[in-house]
Amino acid sequence: MYDDPIVAETRRIRDEYARRFHNDLDAICRDLQEQQAHSDRTLVRRSPKRPARASAERTTNAT
Repeated sequence: MYDDPIVAETRRIRDEYARRFHNDLDAICRDLQEQQAHSDRTLVRRSPKRPARASAERTTNAT
């Protein structure tokens, strides 16, 4: 299997970050939320998309 160096580096960084918090997901989430709160970047929030309704033709021609 091919070892992608970018994937390997990403996984190494992820593992180091998780190890800092003893793999505690709550602690990781708190840290990320704190970083987000102190960031100068604009947070974009999008409304959830509603699923498309089935057209009348599809529902009446169902077999």
